[in-house]
Amino acid sequence: MAEPGVFERIDIAEEAIRRRGGSAEAAVVLGSGLGDFADKLTDPSVIPYGDVPHWPASTVIGHSGRLVIGRVGRKRVAALAGRVHAYEGRDFSDIVFATRVMGRLGAKQLILTNAAGGVNTGFTSGGLMVIDDHINLQGANPLVGENDERLGPRFPDMTEVYSKRLRRIADEAAAAAGVPVTHGVYAALLGPSYETPAEIRYLRAIGADAVGMSTVPEAIAARHMGLEVLGISCISNMAAGVLPEPLNHADVLETTHRVRGAFMALLEGIIERL
Repeated sequence: MAEPGVFERIDIAEEAIRRRGGSAEAAVVLGSGLGDFADKLTDPSVIPYGDVPHWPASTVIGHSGRLVIGRVGRKRVAALAGRVHAYEGRDFSDIVFATRVMGRLGAKQLILTNAAGGVNTGFTSGGLMVIDDHINLQGANPLVGENDERLGPRFPDMTEVYSKRLRRIADEAAAAAGVPVTHGVYAALLGPSYETPAEIRYLRAIGADAVGMSTVPEAIAARHMGLEVLGISCISNMAAGVLPEPLNHADVLETTHRVRGAFMALLEGIIERL
């Protein structure tokens, strides 16, 4: 039997999830160390990624690898605790597979979160940044190849990748929860090595405020499908050369653990306002 195509694999995964957890009105992708939000959902259905046909599993520490569908207030939400990255050797169609399944599952809004390095010297470790725009420096695009019109148009517009409406809602939720947020531009690089100080100076010069290794492919695929997108970065460390100290993933996880209360309060407030 021939291997099913991309669209067919998405539909097979969607059907399996519907049987276990139903549909979702919104979806949240939880980045490194931020997966605790999935435990806040009420009436949850917990589905390990390994139980969903064709679903790629993450190998990164800090990504638990489970899909939780439940409620935040009256909103039906799918929380993805973990994602895959290009630096794991994954094809970009794998990286955006979950995003496309969420769109087929009925999600109208996608909230993408990540742990990022602070390029803007005005930032501090532990701060939260609403993404206003991005710079794709990963060397690829998830839409390269034959286009399936069932997913979206051949040449999707990217004038407003991150919804102005959702960014305004994020600001309102932050003010109500007493959680300070900044805004900025997120640059996505391939990884897995952290950037050099020279690369960080370059990123600052071209307008980046934060840098990471995820989010951008998912945002592109979501906009291709017509979903509204919101991005939030936890500034887990200052990028290379900003402070006179080396970088390591353990510090990233420690920082995201420290700010998880404020982060979860912000997410809850956003979802309640959707």
